[in-house]
Amino acid sequence: MDFLEDYYNNYDEDGRLLSRHGRVEYLTTMRYIDESLAGISDPAVLEVGAGTGRYSVTLAKQGFRVTAVELIEHNLEILKTKLDGSERITALQGNALDLSFLPDDAFDLTMLLGPMYHLYTREDKLKALSEAVRVTRPGGRILAAYCMNEPTVVEYVFGTNHLQEVMELNMLTPDWHCISEPKDVFDLVRTEDIASLDAELPVERVKLVATDGATNYKRECIDAMDDETFGKWMDYHFTVCERQDLIGASHHTLDILRKR
Repeated sequence: MDFLEDYYNNYDEDGRLLSRHGRVEYLTTMRYIDESLAGISDPAVLEVGAGTGRYSVTLAKQGFRVTAVELIEHNLEILKTKLDGSERITALQGNALDLSFLPDDAFDLTMLLGPMYHLYTREDKLKALSEAVRVTRPGGRILAAYCMNEPTVVEYVFGTNHLQEVMELNMLTPDWHCISEPKDVFDLVRTEDIASLDAELPVERVKLVATDGATNYKRECIDAMDDETFGKWMDYHFTVCERQDLIGASHHTLDILRKR
């Protein structure tokens, strides 16, 4: 946990999601959260890995019943500063791998919008997903976000001339899958990796969505857009973000599952 704690103690996650390019991921995720909650009377929402509360606090201020679980104490303290006491939110410190303090079948929507970024073994990924499924009611949805492999190969390995370094450190498989350890902070997957995890769980996929699509390849361009142009970019992005031929090229994806 030390690498992860050090990272988030020194990283402005709110600033990233509030930047124009970061808002694409945020607005897309909120769009599918809203879709997942549509038609449910007074839903119970759980966010595991709530970070500084960008999503949990927003949903609580919209009137939803929210339970926010966060591993990093620094993040949890920032989350709490955003509350005025009127929100129906419970903020707890906890680990995505062990939600034993939460009951079975309790939530209409369970969100893992960060934990899967930082789990490096298949066993841990399945443990976190299984816990999320356990606490979700039958028919409820689980939203799991992932960081994708190919953007890192394109932008970091080749785009910033790190090829020799990552090859010397044996950080690539022969088929160009990045190999991550806790010191690297982020684990990277492909769409087939996500599908393989889903196959082990009592769930069915609703959608797999590219939450930022081409946006992070064009950060400076996106950040320089005026409001009208940015609105057109969002129109384009929402038009193509469910196209499965483009999913693997997105920096972030959102796997939307329904518990059987």
